[in-house]
Amino acid sequence: MLRSLRTLFGFLCLLVLLAEIVPSLLADTVPAKKVSHSFLASGAETFIVDGAGKTTWRYRHGSRDGWVLANGNILLALNKTKDYPGGAAVEVTRDGKTVFAFKGTQSEVNTVQPLEGGNILLTEAGAKPRLLEINRDGKIAVEVPLKAQTKDHHLQTRMARKLANGNYLVPQLLDRVVREYSPKGDIVWEAKTPHWPFTAIRLDDGHTLINCTLGNLVIEVDRKGETVWKLSNDDLPGKPINDACGAQRLPNGNTVITSHHATAKQIKLLEVTRDKKIVWTYTDDRKAGIHHFQILDTNGKKLEGKPLR
Repeated sequence: MLRSLRTLFGFLCLLVLLAEIVPSLLADTVPAKKVSHSFLASGAETFIVDGAGKTTWRYRHGSRDGWVLANGNILLALNKTKDYPGGAAVEVTRDGKTVFAFKGTQSEVNTVQPLEGGNILLTEAGAKPRLLEINRDGKIAVEVPLKAQTKDHHLQTRMARKLANGNYLVPQLLDRVVREYSPKGDIVWEAKTPHWPFTAIRLDDGHTLINCTLGNLVIEVDRKGETVWKLSNDDLPGKPINDACGAQRLPNGNTVITSHHATAKQIKLLEVTRDKKIVWTYTDDRKAGIHHFQILDTNGKKLEGKPLR
């Protein structure tokens, strides 16, 4: 009888042990659901890719920033061209027809953002760096002079964004600072960065997500400008970040990052979790990298809410 009880006790212990071990083994061996995204890419080439990796739309000009609008048109900040020697902000249809254009008046147009009410936000780099809100007639509704170095126009600003409070968040590359400007041009907040900031995204909790280009670094800072999260190549296998330009924080809390200097067959976009696990990557045969992007859907489901990018 005693021997039977001992055998039964041992069997029960074995069951308990298996209950603890088997789920973890399955988690390691059963593949997670494959992630796919469709997205708009801006850079030396401007295009849209679907979840299967097929290019479904192309535009003839290179661009720096862009958005897919609710009507299906694309709003773009264009690189310099013969037609637009100072860059431009344009809205184009899917068949490439231009339905709105604002020609840059200085060196470059580096930002574009559609705003509630119909205005468009853009930045101009040059001898007098500035942020503009323009209406659909091309008239300036708001002008904010930016306090930036003027020795290198190209490295003055990148992805400026209007915030819910009416202020503007502006990454200033060579100055190594992200600044929040009021519509009157006052600096109401700033955070110093360890390298050139390209993307600055104000998150719902008040933190700011910042990509630091050639530092191959992504940081999240709190309201005091202190770093509360950081991602670098040291955290990732294969060191895939190569010029961390554009970024987007997804509704699930993951972060997508572009490697602008990545070339053909190299990782150009990667999605990482909060605990720094890579769950999705994109590569293609194009020699040019991706400057910035907009993730449009995940596994065929349109992203909810306002894009944080």
